[in-house]
Amino acid sequence: MNPREAGFLLLTSHFGDPDRRVLTAAQLRTLALRVRDMDRSEPNRELRQQDFVDLGYDRETAGRICSLLLETDRLEAYLSRGKRMDCTPVTRVSEGYPLILRQRLGLDSPGCLWLKGDTDILNTPAVSLVGSRELREENRRFAEAVGYRAAEQGLTLVSGNARGADRTAQEACLDAGGRVISVVADELGRQPVRRNLLYVSEEDFDAPFSAQRALSRNRCIHALGRIVFVAQAEAGRGGTWDGTVKNLRFGWSSVACFRDGSEAAALLEQMGAYLIGAEELGDFDISPEQTALF
Repeated sequence: MNPREAGFLLLTSHFGDPDRRVLTAAQLRTLALRVRDMDRSEPNRELRQQDFVDLGYDRETAGRICSLLLETDRLEAYLSRGKRMDCTPVTRVSEGYPLILRQRLGLDSPGCLWLKGDTDILNTPAVSLVGSRELREENRRFAEAVGYRAAEQGLTLVSGNARGADRTAQEACLDAGGRVISVVADELGRQPVRRNLLYVSEEDFDAPFSAQRALSRNRCIHALGRIVFVAQAEAGRGGTWDGTVKNLRFGWSSVACFRDGSEAAALLEQMGAYLIGAEELGDFDISPEQTALF
């Protein structure tokens, strides 16, 4: 791990301690922008409090950033514990970090992703699937069909491992011999290792479930897929609705919503989503360079 990668972890990881005052995504973004203009004539020099004051921070905040960066022993212990649980970090400045996340989310992309499973899956061409936990039968069949079709096309399926649409599509894809990236909102270290499956967490590998984490990971699910299929949503509420509306607003990827006659589907179409039936899934064909549905 090089110094830049270590720096990202030192600034963003709780190391299992919820009281560790790490930088938020917004604070990390601000720091990254300010550091771009820093004098780099001595790239290997250890940064001091005054360096951050010179970047416009007050002395208290500058001291806090320095304190975080000095906890290298704590970082080494945390990395060792993660390794014993088969959890591996990849930071935004690491070679293996998904380019598509940097391109689509920019400085709002996670500072670090923790991985467990087949790490070779991370940068493969993918489609994403989102949807409600309580599925109607026709919507469940649509989620299954997306999973099967992704496997047939040789595409990785990205989803969120939640009950309902996520797991339905994931299991269908795996049963058909496909690959799955599951962006989890609960403790990464507890996930079972399975063939063709990569678990991803945008926070520490031992972070427990929270509603905030569940909402935050939606942007990664949407941004990792060349197309995002919406199996079922509820108009105006829920994580599926929130994440899909943000995707359509910021244009991270194409959105294809199951044509189920619901109010949610009609509203998402007005915002720019495609409507698609299960019988039309046989027509979708994408490559790493292609983002259109047909």
